[in-house]
Amino acid sequence: MKAIVAVDEKWGIGKKNGLLFDLPADMAYFREKTLNKVVVMGSNTLKSFPGGKPLKKRVNVVLYPGGEKRDDCFIVGDMAELKAELAKYDADDIFIIGGAMFYKTMLPYCDEVLVTKVKADGGAEVFYENLDEKENWRKTYESDPVITNGYEIRFTVYKNALPEKF
Repeated sequence: MKAIVAVDEKWGIGKKNGLLFDLPADMAYFREKTLNKVVVMGSNTLKSFPGGKPLKKRVNVVLYPGGEKRDDCFIVGDMAELKAELAKYDADDIFIIGGAMFYKTMLPYCDEVLVTKVKADGGAEVFYENLDEKENWRKTYESDPVITNGYEIRFTVYKNALPEKF
């Protein structure tokens, strides 16, 4: 299982239930990595999408306690249901995509996190865990800088030496 996230210089990821930056190159990277894969999110992340609609050409699994079943995505009510649903898929095809609380809950189970680092302070209200400071996590890849919409970004990969079994 992997996570994919964009962070600012302080590991900030969002404010007002939205993204910090409009980064076309990062959106293209996100699409490339998650297309035809399984994306897993909390209910607020789903609600933040245009029209509250799930992402196209992906299996969308949403942890949404009390949420009504839908035809366009899989709604699971608790972690036991989530575990049962995700067991149907290859772990390498599963991407955790937010929000902040869900990222934190699922991080121990991820063997890899794809982190887009933005060289700016986005004034975030919610943050991702600083993987540079977490035991068992190490950066294994960092791209050259890319400029997108006036921001310098780098695509990085962090690996977890001891992921927990989900």
